[in-house]
Amino acid sequence: MQIYNPKEWFHSVLFVHKSDTLRKLYPYLILTAAFSAGVAYLELEYLKMAQKSWVGNITVVHSLLGFALSLLLVFRTNTAYDRWWEARKQWGSLTNISRTFAIKMNAMLDENDKNNRHFFRKIVPMFASSLFTYLRSDYTTFMLDDSEELEHKFESQKHGPNQIAALMYKKINNLYQEGKISGDQLITLNNEIQDFTNICGACERIKNTPIPQSYTSFLKKFIVIYVATLPVGYVFSIGYFVILAVPFIFYVLASLELIAESIEDPFGTDSDDLPIEKISENIKKHVQEILHA
Repeated sequence: MQIYNPKEWFHSVLFVHKSDTLRKLYPYLILTAAFSAGVAYLELEYLKMAQKSWVGNITVVHSLLGFALSLLLVFRTNTAYDRWWEARKQWGSLTNISRTFAIKMNAMLDENDKNNRHFFRKIVPMFASSLFTYLRSDYTTFMLDDSEELEHKFESQKHGPNQIAALMYKKINNLYQEGKISGDQLITLNNEIQDFTNICGACERIKNTPIPQSYTSFLKKFIVIYVATLPVGYVFSIGYFVILAVPFIFYVLASLELIAESIEDPFGTDSDDLPIEKISENIKKHVQEILHA
């Protein structure tokens, strides 16, 4: 995610940013301008059609369809933003759960129990880092470090966060069997691990359930047909100005669709995506501060 000042206007308006849709659309804008110029020349110079021609009435259709198109685009962008915001809430919850789990383990474990403290200092933030890696790739090999009880290698092409959650629960169960935590404490920690896996499942749901292809395909076709027919009718009222007006309208409509495409997958590497790598690093820092050796 790129950090910026949302109250700053000058730089946002005058500079073309890396995430600006103008970078992606400029070839299509040139094509739209050329197409509009061709339609204008054909109707005004070659066919010499009068302003009272029935072709000019096509603008009535644009007026009627413009409202429907605006509703579709609003729904599209709102749905994409809901996915982005839901992902951010899940990672915020993961931060809080990791801290809470570390605080509870810090209180339950004896201060001289270096081995178990070291284990949880490593394993708790590793859930966040493994989930981060899992969401960024199809499969990854997860591996803990070489020290003592953490000599565990995670099998490739398996669900990393599940393996780490299972390892945490196994360790907690061993602590209960050894009498280092009580039954009530075991139940409490069990709920914490369930919260870890629930967050993982919610992130998977967001990543693996995109907007239906039929909806996005229809919207793209709708925008192209709507814009392509604009110069046919409006050339009689604004003349060759359609060469500038029609590309601008296409830029606005297509940009909304591109913005929705950008934010509907919040776990990518675009400037608009969530900084889940940085969040993972913060979780590691906070857990290590709490579970000091």
